[in-house]
Amino acid sequence: MSKLGYARVSTEEQSLDLQLVALKKAGCRRIFTDHGISGTRHERPGLLELMAVAKSGDTIVVWRLDRLGRSLQHLIQILADLRERGIHFASLNEAIDTGTPTGTFVFHMLAALAEFERSLISERTKAGMAVAKIHGSRLGRPRILDAKQVKIARELEKTYTAKETARLLSVDKRTLERALQNDSENARIDAKSRVNAGS
Repeated sequence: MSKLGYARVSTEEQSLDLQLVALKKAGCRRIFTDHGISGTRHERPGLLELMAVAKSGDTIVVWRLDRLGRSLQHLIQILADLRERGIHFASLNEAIDTGTPTGTFVFHMLAALAEFERSLISERTKAGMAVAKIHGSRLGRPRILDAKQVKIARELEKTYTAKETARLLSVDKRTLERALQNDSENARIDAKSRVNAGS
């Protein structure tokens, strides 16, 4: 059972020092970082590595809640993933620890707020899709993965199911499967080319 820290700043000018000091003081034996990144999970290599390394019984510690999730919905999604895997979560500034009864209560309160937010977003999304359909636009998740994301997916699939990996990368499961299949085919072609070149 280990404490694993996560620190993030959204611009290159900001410093991680304050977060790193607090996380070390909290007893984190290893700290994962994302510097100058404010995007989704699949754009945060430090967070993805942390999610792949953390195991049941571990506690992921952040300096402040917004360091982990960029929105309430995003935060709850990550916390739900951790909970399913038996991983605790602690936020130093808000004094939240899901390994305690109080922390579990706070998690449920956040989840209820996230559900309310999701309902509001769903209504707006449906309205937006109706407008987009009229104008011939396409909405939805990305339909392709770049090479870096495929590499991360390969690491994640050692720990997660295909469905969970797709969710972590914010892509459709079929998109993930297609990208991994294409990657495997390209690897076979490259290997065959090297063999032929050496003949």
